[in-house]
Amino acid sequence: MAETLLSIENLSIRIDTSRGPIHPVRNLDLTISRGEMVGLVGESGSGKSVTAMSITGLLPARQARITGGHIRFAGRDLAALSDRQLREIRGRDIATIFQEPMTALNPVFTIRDQLTEPLRRHLRLGRRQAADRAGQLLDMVGIRNTARVLAGYPHELSGGMRQRVMIAMAMACEPKLLIADEPTTALDVTTQLQILDLIMDLQEQHGTAVLLITHDLGVVAQTCQRVAVMYGGELQETAPTEQLFAAPRADYTKRLLSFIPSANEHVVEAVEALAEGGAAPGSARVETPADARPEEADDDAPVLLEVTDLTKVFTGRRRRLGRPAEAVKAVDGVSFRVRRGRTLAIVGESGSGKSTTGRALLRLHEPTSGAVTFNGVDLLAAGDDELRRLRAQMQIVFQDTYASLDPRWTIHRALAEPLRLHTDLDDAAIRARIVEVMETVGLREEDIDRFPHEFSGGQRQRIGIARALILNPSLVVCDEPVSALDVSVQAQVLDLMKRLQRDLGLTYVFISHDLSVVEMMADEIVVMSQGRVVERGSVEQIFTAPQHPYTKALLAAIPVADPTARVDRAVRRRIVERGVAAADLPEKAVA
Repeated sequence: MAETLLSIENLSIRIDTSRGPIHPVRNLDLTISRGEMVGLVGESGSGKSVTAMSITGLLPARQARITGGHIRFAGRDLAALSDRQLREIRGRDIATIFQEPMTALNPVFTIRDQLTEPLRRHLRLGRRQAADRAGQLLDMVGIRNTARVLAGYPHELSGGMRQRVMIAMAMACEPKLLIADEPTTALDVTTQLQILDLIMDLQEQHGTAVLLITHDLGVVAQTCQRVAVMYGGELQETAPTEQLFAAPRADYTKRLLSFIPSANEHVVEAVEALAEGGAAPGSARVETPADARPEEADDDAPVLLEVTDLTKVFTGRRRRLGRPAEAVKAVDGVSFRVRRGRTLAIVGESGSGKSTTGRALLRLHEPTSGAVTFNGVDLLAAGDDELRRLRAQMQIVFQDTYASLDPRWTIHRALAEPLRLHTDLDDAAIRARIVEVMETVGLREEDIDRFPHEFSGGQRQRIGIARALILNPSLVVCDEPVSALDVSVQAQVLDLMKRLQRDLGLTYVFISHDLSVVEMMADEIVVMSQGRVVERGSVEQIFTAPQHPYTKALLAAIPVADPTARVDRAVRRRIVERGVAAADLPEKAVA
């Protein structure tokens, strides 16, 4: 048995709020051995992140305190240490990768300043030594243009790059314990695979113990040796990964595992076939052109939305010395059509042009060229008055509903606004319609007078759906609607959307980077990379006979929630690298 590095014994935490005290963690017992990776899973509010914050002494001092138990790290009781002693341990012996690197990184300091700070503080390196070591750390996490990144600021990096910088900072002093709090939430699957591979490589090289906090059961199944399940602040069970997935004891664990997307069955078959160097099961030998349409002979539903050669070019600021501004094709000649009552999914990595395509359809981004026909009307030729009328029939559910809801408005006011703009209903009728829609999405009448911050993430997503439905639209664009939700809440929201589509005859354009979610929702899939369509087909065609290497990479990168079906990491990595390279189309900058 490996030596125990971290031992949490009977831990209880209390947080004082304006509505009285709450107890987010109660009587928790958890151990982590040296070099071991332990997954801590559970839905939002289960106490996972509060537990992590208590280990490093980052609980808010005025509101939160440990009311019982011990946290022993390498024989020392962390709960009994002073702030100064904890500061010496944080970063050097225990490091944290936070869920959102943009908020964890200081926006006013360069990456160099933030990487060299722990090196100079804990390892007492000089300025030049620390700068050299910072460059080595970035290279270690797969960032090649180190000089440019070191001189840059967090906002100048992509989400995946910022997460890599966070990992570099966390590993700077080669800590004994790494706490990774939702390190891959909302990242696309290929970037997620790279980040998880990186953490596992560093764990193996340095013998670092890892506490991986996540709600993604696929990630846990593919990375962790043991799993601890939390619910309502209490530990439900702890077991080796294979044992927990095969024979869960706690009722909550059984319910959590029941929410695993069915796509895992298809993904396991596809990844195993791809890992052997062949094609996925049932795949054809002849490459299918990207613009080939799936079979629609049995589908006589009318076409509601048709997109032809859609292009969106973003123009940057004019350069110095009179040189013209650089323009980037975010969407480059995209074409597809969606039949009434059906779901078309657009998948791809971050930056592939998915969201820009969805916004261009609704003219939230004004298209540069092409044609968009909605219910027989040319949207790009529509004037302001006609477009305003059509907007009632076309709505969008945003990825981040918290950012899309005004924090100063009650839910009643947020949902009443479109009704006041597009209808002649009086106040009583408006309230009745709001109550009706809120109940349709599973919320209560009394919820409409609350503010966005008073709801959970899943509840806010339901509010976003309610706002999209308030005007009885025909088309709803769903932009990553479940990417950051717990697996149980995600299943509830997806079931709700499918029920609403069945009951109301809705047509969806479903934008996502998660093929396992798409398999549950879509009738047809369009795969995008760098603004272009690289493949399209029915769900069955994409999952059983992917043609383009990039589509195969997206499939191979899905973390399968089956610990017995672990694919060799090096093989999986080669599949992804080959697919991403195949999708590395010519530079999209135009004159």
